[in-house]
Amino acid sequence: MSNNWSRRAVIGAGGACLAGQAFAQGGPKINLKFSDVTTADAPRSLALVQIFAKEIGDEFAFQPYFNGTLFKQGTELVAVQRGNLDMALLPPSDFAAQLPAFDILGAAYVVRDAAHLDKVFRSEVGQSFVKLAKEKLGVVILAPAYYGTRQLNLKGTKKVRVPEDLASVKLRMPGGESWQFLGKSLGANPVPLAYAETYVGLQTGVVDAQDNPLPNTRLMKFHEVTNQIVLTGHNVGFGLLIMRAQVFDALSPAQQQKVTEAARKAFAWSTAEYLKQEQELSAFFKGAGLDVYTPDVPAFRTYAQKQYLQSPLSKSWPAGMLEKINAL
Repeated sequence: MSNNWSRRAVIGAGGACLAGQAFAQGGPKINLKFSDVTTADAPRSLALVQIFAKEIGDEFAFQPYFNGTLFKQGTELVAVQRGNLDMALLPPSDFAAQLPAFDILGAAYVVRDAAHLDKVFRSEVGQSFVKLAKEKLGVVILAPAYYGTRQLNLKGTKKVRVPEDLASVKLRMPGGESWQFLGKSLGANPVPLAYAETYVGLQTGVVDAQDNPLPNTRLMKFHEVTNQIVLTGHNVGFGLLIMRAQVFDALSPAQQQKVTEAARKAFAWSTAEYLKQEQELSAFFKGAGLDVYTPDVPAFRTYAQKQYLQSPLSKSWPAGMLEKINAL
């Protein structure tokens, strides 16, 4: 066998790593440093540690950091672009901060559910976003990860039936124009607050409400300091698993296929877990004493879509994209 192996440098957290045939001949592993703000026991985290890391094999060293211990929320994309991080799992709003076309993916009532999310990213629509991310942001989107459908979670006993009922409600939302507008599109008064600070914010009255998928609400114990859950179903929470393009391009075609398929397999498992939890959690929250009910969802959808179409945010949406997404 020839000793003239083809070596391509992969710039990682620990320095240059070797890909392809070099590893086959005993070269160092390809380090993949990953950061996320969620907890290590969330389904999406378990999927990465227990499935993704296993499926990519021994030639890779997957190095996960959770709870925002390595990078704060909203800083991960820049960290990947600068080479300080290899992978991250980010919401559409983080992409939209640099590339506004992504804003449509996080708008209220655009992505409908987990199955629709999967269809979007397996279609021409999704591939157009994959292409944009690589060409404009220098990252490769491996797969979408469903977190659950976002629902309203409030203090107090006043019923919320239509958007107008939220006029005086201080709704915690992540920082950033896209997230803040999402809160506004529901009729609420959005307040930027870090995820890790939300429990205390609800407890002390800094905010009156928060919105998250039900598994997150239980995981973060927000139900301990609130009284009701309003099943608005206004937004599908999801992230996009990315890898720095420089790292991905240095992999062999077989390795690229391996990491992509591993990501899809991992998140297929976590999606099933989230869906199962969502089915069980309505009963759990009712048992915990919360009032759980469905408002006038068509009224919320109509109000939200009107807000977006009248907003400058929709100006960045690719022409015809909303219609294409709705048609899937």
